[in-house]
Amino acid sequence: MPQQVNPRKAPPLLEMTAIVKSFDGQRVLHGVDFDLCEGEVHILAGENGAGKSTLIKILGGIHRPDSGEIRIRGQQMEFRSPREAAGHGVAIIHQELSLVASISVADNVYLGRELSVYGWMRHGAQSAKCTGVLGRLGLQLDPRRMVGSFPISIQQMIEIAKALAHQAHILVMDEPTSALNELEVERLFACIAELKSHGCGIIYITHKLEEVYRIGDRITVLRDGVMVATAAATAMPAGSLIRYMVGRELADHGGKRWRRPSVRGPLLLSLDNVRVNASDRRRRPLVDGVSLNVHGGEIVGLAGLQGSGNSDLLWGLFGAYGRRTTGTISVCGRPYQPASPRKAIRHGIAMVTNDRQRTGLVLNLSVAANTTLAALPQVSPGGWLLAGREMQLAAESTRALDLRAASLRQSVATLSGGNQQKVVLAKWINTRPRVLLLDEPTRGVDIGAKQQIYELMGKWREAGHALILITSEMPELLMMSDCVLVMHRGRPTALFDRGEVTQEGRHGRRLS
Repeated sequence: MPQQVNPRKAPPLLEMTAIVKSFDGQRVLHGVDFDLCEGEVHILAGENGAGKSTLIKILGGIHRPDSGEIRIRGQQMEFRSPREAAGHGVAIIHQELSLVASISVADNVYLGRELSVYGWMRHGAQSAKCTGVLGRLGLQLDPRRMVGSFPISIQQMIEIAKALAHQAHILVMDEPTSALNELEVERLFACIAELKSHGCGIIYITHKLEEVYRIGDRITVLRDGVMVATAAATAMPAGSLIRYMVGRELADHGGKRWRRPSVRGPLLLSLDNVRVNASDRRRRPLVDGVSLNVHGGEIVGLAGLQGSGNSDLLWGLFGAYGRRTTGTISVCGRPYQPASPRKAIRHGIAMVTNDRQRTGLVLNLSVAANTTLAALPQVSPGGWLLAGREMQLAAESTRALDLRAASLRQSVATLSGGNQQKVVLAKWINTRPRVLLLDEPTRGVDIGAKQQIYELMGKWREAGHALILITSEMPELLMMSDCVLVMHRGRPTALFDRGEVTQEGRHGRRLS
């Protein structure tokens, strides 16, 4: 029986009652009730695949419920499109960005609601208005600049600005901080406080417990499409929240049991004065002068702010920049010159990118096809696809990650973000790599899935693989890494052993 604790006194801004939704005969929402008050941050919690995304897509007019009611300020609504939902003050900031990379910031922010007079665009007025909206988030950007030229963290903030520009009074934020640094998170939280003060109701989805209790007023938990608990945030401690989400106790939700001494194996990856040049040789290198040794059974963390060159280093090693990566590199004792991802895979290198939808998956292909995509020689000898072997390999690799999917033949686009991340990991498991480059491997996944990924990383480590880890979550970086290389503006600045650095600052011996 769900806990019902409702601290509100004012009538609800939003009511969703007995919402039912099925896809291909499989029910994913079982009569869910949810409400939101003015000036409230209501946390919508649950594991990946619990039904959170489906519920907010129904609110946003992307899906229509099989049954149930939506009321805004007491008036019954039936949204047939996102435009209709937006017209009634509903804005959704999805976990996966919906920006158009090839147009300007201002054009993205006002896309579909352009400022015009008699059909003529008012570019100057639109840019000025966009600058004001960006300023609320502490951003000083040229509104005429193409969105695709910005890093993903800035694109995330532009996505948020897009919702603010529409003056929504019901705002849904789905993992909005997944690509933000600490300063950007603080700006976002200040903006949320301002929105609350003006009566805006905010539905906030996050897997970060510290955020739940930092900004949440109320928490509702979904599990397997059922609302299992709702309570004031102060009445639902972290242990209870996790138990409601996963249906069992997780005594070690911090993952500390994976922080154990490594058994250093042979040298698997050696970098000497590695540089990744920009496409324009007149600009400074993306990465400059990195020297690093990574042994089997070792996880090396990369720390640094946005633009530090961490991701560029991994992309360069994976061959995504072609021969713009220079220096002396060896993999498993053999000389290696990055040239293409195909060559990297042949040399036993795998890379989990920080944007699963754009660079990790082919969304219109099935789960099975994505899972075996990087290991085609195993399932298509002589160029002929063996469907049975493909399904077997996909089943073996996804079973280890507890993938929640109705079928391995369903489109990967229909999965939740966390389950999509599991497919990305399964894909690289099938290549049997020796060196793993992990860029935000736990981005947007729930607590239970994080534990599974930590356990997988631990198994890779114990099996003698070499791992390089990038994560924006500092506790995760310090917990999982055997040593941490700090980068700034493309250059290495310091290397610390485990125990010599904390989240607040470094302690002990500086290595370089």
